[in-house]
Amino acid sequence: MARMHTRKKGSSGSRPPFRKAPPEWCDVSEEELEKHIMRLHDSGMSTSMIGLVLRDQYGVPSSKLVLGKRITRFLSEKGEVQDIPEDLTNLMRKAIRVRKHLRNNNKDIHNKRSLHLTENKIRRLAKYYRRTGKLPEDWRYKPETAEMLVT
Repeated sequence: MARMHTRKKGSSGSRPPFRKAPPEWCDVSEEELEKHIMRLHDSGMSTSMIGLVLRDQYGVPSSKLVLGKRITRFLSEKGEVQDIPEDLTNLMRKAIRVRKHLRNNNKDIHNKRSLHLTENKIRRLAKYYRRTGKLPEDWRYKPETAEMLVT
């Protein structure tokens, strides 16, 4: 299958090994992992950063194997749900950075194209999230107000 915005074909990525239980060397209990996740979330980390910290500092290869659910699902069950999903927020941050760059370098045509592609991804993802109910039906991406939403 070809990539979205280029004519190149993508190579398949690696997949983690299929497991139903955590490995024997992972000695973190479910209650302990829940405490770590809530503490890291309260300090302002995103779910992907929480997963990286758990992997690198606490030796948890996959929180799904220990908890039985992903970090985002766990946080939403605890009532700590985000207004805007994390992948959409990251795309909006990227668009803000590119817009800031283009204010100083207005002849940079390659990054103008990058901005168009990024904002197109934002609109497509927002359409999906509106359809699934994770965003309100009247939510629209506006570059003028995106910086206020992200920060």
